[in-house]
Amino acid sequence: MTLAYDVSGHGPAVLLLHSTVCDRHMWDPQMPALTGAGYQVVRCDLSGYGDSPVPDGPFDNVQDVADLLDSLGIERLAVVGASGGGRVALEFAARWPARVSALALLCSAMRGHEPSVELRKFGAQEDALLEAGDVAGATELNVNLWLGPEADEATRSKVRMMQRHAFEVQLAVDATAAQSEVAQAQAEAESAQAQAQAQAKAPAPAPAQGAQAQAAEAEAAQAQAAHAQAVHEQAAHAQAATTAEPAEKAELAPAQSATDRQLAANAELATSQPTAEAEADAQQGATEDGGVDLSSIVAPALVVSGAHDLPDFEEIAVHLAGVLPHARHLHLDWAGHLPSLERPDLTNALLVSFLANPS
Repeated sequence: MTLAYDVSGHGPAVLLLHSTVCDRHMWDPQMPALTGAGYQVVRCDLSGYGDSPVPDGPFDNVQDVADLLDSLGIERLAVVGASGGGRVALEFAARWPARVSALALLCSAMRGHEPSVELRKFGAQEDALLEAGDVAGATELNVNLWLGPEADEATRSKVRMMQRHAFEVQLAVDATAAQSEVAQAQAEAESAQAQAQAQAKAPAPAPAQGAQAQAAEAEAAQAQAAHAQAVHEQAAHAQAATTAEPAEKAELAPAQSATDRQLAANAELATSQPTAEAEADAQQGATEDGGVDLSSIVAPALVVSGAHDLPDFEEIAVHLAGVLPHARHLHLDWAGHLPSLERPDLTNALLVSFLANPS
């Protein structure tokens, strides 16, 4: 999968991985500060976000990022990840520890974390809105939850636009999949009807067959006709679904919830299963049960949490600070879930200072 990206500046490389509420443009406020500090900054859109489409089949975000860096000729770099991008950063650093010189995690998600009651409640609310076709309401729910009190209206508008775009991309993919199911159901219905008609036109059985054989054939023909009718009704229902109003489409195939996106580490989703090739390339840093061996990470790490974020992310930050070999936890009393957008001035100074002296 080729990811959309841009590169700015000259010097040691820094990779920015966005939150799954946003896309690579969430890092707009950091670009001048990091390039001005003498870094070459790479930022990309993960699959299904920003300008990166959703692949047709299984994909692996971590392998996609590695492939992008290889194409740019970047062997070693610092990695900064926010939320869901933090999970990707963690797994990249675990698979290829020698490639990562420093690791900054802003309110990071993590594979295997058990969601809190608050996060599950939010996920249920978001699902309900999407199933009702209220994409605007689901978008606003995300903006209100993930931004802390320091975010101004311009920032809220920016996040609103990025989140809405992510929903629209996901819903469009779902609609395409539904149309494919319609075509398949219609083909099955036509085949079943043709078979039933052929059965009905078949010559009457010879008298030598006997009453029992005739009854069995009649019963089979009736069953075939009933099956054809059922498949036809299924195709008609599917066709109606694809031509329905957006609210009805969302009910049949809602976009992936933010709970799933933010904590995709809790369970591997069908759209993000690593390929066999990726698994072979990434045996280092993986555990026998398919998880990630965080102890393989050797880069110094800064793990950030916010006082106005959900408790999940402070819990994750505390855990990471305890298990990563060279990590420290910084809790920001002013921050929500997206500190780089809420207070760019403070976050930029924090990142520049850490990258200059990560040890």
